[in-house]
Amino acid sequence: MKRILVALLFTCFGVAAYSQAAISPAERQALIEQIKKEILDSIRNEGIEVAKDATDSVRIAKANQWKGHVEFSGYMEAYYLYDFNQPSNHTRPGFIYSHNRHNEINVNLAYLKMAYVAPRLRANIAVMMGTYSNANLAAEPGLLKNIYEANAGINLSKKKQVWLDGGVFASHLGFESAVGKDCWNLTRSMLADNSPYYESGLKLTYTSDNGKLLVSGLVLNGWQRIQRVDGNSLPSFGWQVQGKPNDKVLINSSAFIGSDKPDSVRQMRYFHNFYTVINATSKFGLILGFDAGMEQKAKGSKQYNYWYSPILIARYTPIEQLALAARFEYYEDKNGVIIGTGTPNGFGTLGYSLNLDYSPISNAMIRLEGRLLHSYKDEIFQKKDGSYTQFSPSLGVSFAYAFSFAPRVK
Repeated sequence: MKRILVALLFTCFGVAAYSQAAISPAERQALIEQIKKEILDSIRNEGIEVAKDATDSVRIAKANQWKGHVEFSGYMEAYYLYDFNQPSNHTRPGFIYSHNRHNEINVNLAYLKMAYVAPRLRANIAVMMGTYSNANLAAEPGLLKNIYEANAGINLSKKKQVWLDGGVFASHLGFESAVGKDCWNLTRSMLADNSPYYESGLKLTYTSDNGKLLVSGLVLNGWQRIQRVDGNSLPSFGWQVQGKPNDKVLINSSAFIGSDKPDSVRQMRYFHNFYTVINATSKFGLILGFDAGMEQKAKGSKQYNYWYSPILIARYTPIEQLALAARFEYYEDKNGVIIGTGTPNGFGTLGYSLNLDYSPISNAMIRLEGRLLHSYKDEIFQKKDGSYTQFSPSLGVSFAYAFSFAPRVK
């Protein structure tokens, strides 16, 4: 554009300078032709530069889709829990996998995570320790017990959010995670403790532009497995549909189909997880959930064993730093598919809990919780003297802290 302006100025000055000069018509015509040539050359060269700039912009934009930054984060949750049945081995009942140590100060979960974030690439790796990993990953070999997350993903679309992720990642089942600070209660529900916290495999996820719809399809190594069960050649499958009709309501439906046993004794398992989160006001919220599962009684059988678990959690936040939550839950597994008791009526337990949370800062939380589990038919909870009871009362306190930062790039 600058060249065009120069050419125009040259034209104006040229005409003004020579209009009064004593030159012949032929010389005047030659001068005009020369000026026209300068203008046309300037326009042509400017067009080439504009095209080059546009090409460079497209190239840079494409390159930036794959260029990102590294983020670091961490989490730690220490706790003390007293079980009034006083188990002599300091371990709470076998169906409790989080906060499962009695009468000792311990760490439920601590991890360090590194993430790479770009518009069309992402990767996460996190290593952990704590009683959560000891209990939940007991079946995993060697160092796999310490993997909290290890995955990588690529956005398959240039304009939409269509991610293909592979590796170890958080489960698509349930509204509770291993990170206590993100949950409404100190301890995890029976529903959460007895369904997958993590999974490994491939996951394809679509998220709508407005963020109100998420749809995922998964191919997995099994029911809460990093390494597949020996002798099992059948992959497991899952799906998830999550919708947000408005800012106050979230509705989720997730499923699992597969087997957690070797091919020789394969029993197909079908499991569905449903929940909705309702933030009625800025201070009051509800979570309603229902899990239901069925598994073949034997390989090839048309008869099934069933289990199910409803749950209701209410949370009230009078001020930003303070929250109260009450939980009512029930879990029934008569045939011991997930929770075996060896008693005539199997597992049928009610749960009640009440907790108080205090957050002095946004990334730290102190919690106090009282909880009662009641097996309404059989005596399944062992006491210190070796006898059994229908009740398991406990009292716990925890401190959780999270942090994150991204190194500054010059």
